[in-house]
Formats: sequence, structure tokens, C-alpha cells
Amino acid sequence: MILIVDDTPENLISLKKVLEKHDFEVDTASSGEEALRKVLRNEYVLIILDVQMPGMDGFEVAEAISGYSKAKETAIIFLSAANTETRFITKGYSSGGLDYITKPVDMSVLLLKVKTFYRIYEQSRKLIEIQTALLEEIEYRKQAEYKKDEFISIASHELKTPLTSVKGYVQLLERSIDKGDVDTVKKHLHKAQTQLEKLNNLIADLLDISKIESGKLKFNKQNFFIGDLLKNIVEVMAQSFPDYKITVSGAAEHCIYGDEMRIEQVIINFLTNAIKYSPGTSEVLINVREENEQIYVGVRDYGIGIAPEQQKNLFEKFYRVEETALHFQGLGIGLYISAEIIRRHGGIVGVESTLGEGSEFYFEIPLNAPSEIE
Repeated sequence: MILIVDDTPENLISLKKVLEKHDFEVDTASSGEEALRKVLRNEYVLIILDVQMPGMDGFEVAEAISGYSKAKETAIIFLSAANTETRFITKGYSSGGLDYITKPVDMSVLLLKVKTFYRIYEQSRKLIEIQTALLEEIEYRKQAEYKKDEFISIASHELKTPLTSVKGYVQLLERSIDKGDVDTVKKHLHKAQTQLEKLNNLIADLLDISKIESGKLKFNKQNFFIGDLLKNIVEVMAQSFPDYKITVSGAAEHCIYGDEMRIEQVIINFLTNAIKYSPGTSEVLINVREENEQIYVGVRDYGIGIAPEQQKNLFEKFYRVEETALHFQGLGIGLYISAEIIRRHGGIVGVESTLGEGSEFYFEIPLNAPSEIE
């Protein structure tokens, strides 16, 4: 928008008509004081400013405008019927003006200058947008690099922990075998097996990340009942976590077309997280329902919950909530893999959580998604 400042009404009207005829949006002010008030409220690409005005003259107005951070980039063209000497023109430039036109105004020259300033403004705006985008990209890459380095450090630690445990249990097994202590041998074998299973899960997650990055995560889709899958999952989880009561609420009547093993992977991830981040509790609820040709599955826990500002990042790669990362092990990739699996089924993932009261991680997928979503 252009602001014309002139104390002569006929000058305002004539300039406004010419500029509006050429599709410029125009605002007017009849004094320097009114111009300053408008500059504070609105944004202008260009100000056409008369020099001789009662009260504040054009030079004073320009100097005041240059002090506003909001208007620092606004171009100013001075108009003057007098004071055309070099020293006055110089004063105009030093006051913040970018051009100086004498009256009577040659409208064709003024229009050419206005169009030039608009073109410069558009180019400057695009350059600023490009610069902003580049800075955001640089910051994103820095954060990604930091997360990657942090992930490598965490992954090394997480992989080393079960390996160290297995090595310790093997040493204990050697001693127990020499003593013929069968019960102790069985106990150490069970613990070693638990650590090997943990190691296997970590490696499986790392392989899935690699496949996602390379576009090689494959799916074997077929029709299956979610109810049957949930029943099997609950039975397996009950053996691993006998102290937890896992209950299924709701039902779905129709088959899902999808990769049953991958959907199972997502639900187990939600369940293990629910148990992991719910110390001191003993119940997890699985909500399932069918509506609008969609299947909803949500895993509800009554644990520590998640702060609202952290919820939006939970499904990002390598993201770990800082407060819980100190107390709970994990690579920070399980939810990212789960989100990718659901996305490739044409669905969505999400979380509803209240800090200190628990969370419900959920996904929704269509009953029929015949083609894989890339």
C-alpha cells in the first residue's frame, strides 16, 4: 500500500486517482502528525511525502519514520514545489528519502518510480523469504545432525547394555555348570534370554529405520480381524508382564486389509510404552471401535503423562522427552516407526495425554487400503 502525505487536498485527490487507476492501493494523510499515526498502525511499501507542510515538515516526518522499526524498510519519495537546490535535495536523502521529485509532478515519471520501488520491494521480500527459508533449513539440518549424533550415542549405550549383561550371565553359567547347580543355570539362562530378546528388538528397530530411510520397508497385506489380533497380543503380553491387567474395550466387526505383523508391531510398541511409562500402576486399556469405514485402536495408560508442548514431537525420528530420557531406556525410534507403518496403511497416529494422569496413543486406518501409501 502507498501512503500519500500532502496538506493540499487537490494534490492528494489527483495523485490518489492516478495511482488507483494503475491498480495501486492508496491511503492518504493531510499532515505529518496524521502520517505518523497511520505509519504506526499500517504497513506501507512506499510513502510519497510533501516537504512543505505546516507543523511537521516532510524532512521531520521522514526522520521520525526512520526511527520506527516497523517502517525501516519503507521507501520514501519527497515532493517539493520549492527548495530544489542541491542542499535541500541532500537533506531529503539524509532524512531517509530514496528519491526527490519536484512539483508540478510529471505523472509518467512518478508512475515509473513507483513501479520501480514496488519491483524492488517484491525482489527484497523474495530475497528475505529465501534467506529465512535457508536459515530454517540450516537450523533444521543442525538439529538433525545433533539428533543423529545423540542417537548414535544412545544406540551404542543401549546395545552395549544387554551385550554386557549376556556376557555376565554366560560367565555365571560356566561357574554354575561346574558346580552342577541346575536351578541357578536355568535362572541365568532365562535372564540371558531376556537380554538377548531386548538386543534383538533393538536391532530390529535399527533395521526398520534403515529400511524406511532407503524406501525398502515392505508390507504383506491381506485381510484379517483386529479382534483376533488383539486377543493374541494380550495373551503374549500377559506372559511377559503378568502383573499388568490388559483389557480390551469395544470391538470391530469387519476385516482390515493390511499387514497384520506390522499392525501388531505398532500395538505392541504402544503397549510396552504404556507399561514402561506407568510405574506404580497395573492396568492398561485397549480401546477399539469401528466408525466411518475406519478402525480406531487406542492404548490407554494411567502413568506419568506428557506435557502438551512435547506431544507434537513424539512421532519424530530420534525424539525423546528429556525429562523421561534420564529415567527410561530407549532409542526414541519406536513411535517414529509406528507412525510410518500406519501412514503406509493410509492412516494417522496421535496421542491424547494429561500430565500426571496418563496417555492414550492411538491410530486410525481405513478398513480397505488396497494400495500402499508412499
